[in-house]
Amino acid sequence: MGKSKRNSGPKQGSNRAALLAQREADRRNAAAAPVRPFQGVAAECDLVALREFVPSATAPVEVDGRTVTIATVLPGAVAALTRDEDGVTKGFAALQVQAHSPNVAADLSSALRWAAGAEAGESLEAANPDGNTAPIGEVLGSVGELDITVHQDFNWWIPESASPAPDVAATVERANQAIMPSARLEGEGLVAAWWVDAGDKAHLRWVRPESEDDLMLALARLHAAGDLSLGEGSRYAGSFRTHGLLVPVFDLDPEMHPTEWATPTIEFGAKLSEALADDAPLTSEQRRSRDGLRSRQVTLR
Repeated sequence: MGKSKRNSGPKQGSNRAALLAQREADRRNAAAAPVRPFQGVAAECDLVALREFVPSATAPVEVDGRTVTIATVLPGAVAALTRDEDGVTKGFAALQVQAHSPNVAADLSSALRWAAGAEAGESLEAANPDGNTAPIGEVLGSVGELDITVHQDFNWWIPESASPAPDVAATVERANQAIMPSARLEGEGLVAAWWVDAGDKAHLRWVRPESEDDLMLALARLHAAGDLSLGEGSRYAGSFRTHGLLVPVFDLDPEMHPTEWATPTIEFGAKLSEALADDAPLTSEQRRSRDGLRSRQVTLR
């Protein structure tokens, strides 16, 4: 009787073997990805916002003696590029890219270092971090909160003194037509609180630095007390989890200007801080609120 081949595994070179190899590679990559890639960086929450949902924004930083601009997205969704502006080489590194590794912070670190040393007119399709890639905190150095400029278009893709080719101008125009108006709320205690006009309604997305569990408990306490709101014209919509952080989301009256939401958001932040400081066990009503809020979570990958 011949030997059974039932347990001999997939034939080398077969489609099944390739699928299994890809699954194993994906598993290793997922295991290698840090839960909070930007943890320890002062601008962690804003970097997450720029990476995940802010349409058009820039923030200059100094890297290896050159000003490099961190951007939400660059033309062609490349990782980085350089250009000449009045005889000065300017570098740009993007967070929203076409291709990325499991470690988005290492990608940004690699792209920033590349943009700090490349000649004008070059572009980097995809970052390629390796074991020698410096941690993002080391590359950013003593940078605290980012000096973020929010743009309502992508005209900054083209230098002011340049005359773009027709296809480049058309690309910018298409991007401008698709953009949603956005704003970063300013005020005491407000960090990474982002407003966006989605058309039929506006949203506030507030990237929070606390651990997911601690923040969820605090939100549950506020929900049970009827305080999970920014006041009239607002409604708590849920939250999403991304890069190890929790992002509460509120639906807002789109007729109100974003600056009108700064004070209500500051007031809500004060209530949230009190709830975060409360370490008493949850009541049965608060536990029900927590379970309900968890069911409205979405995980972004």
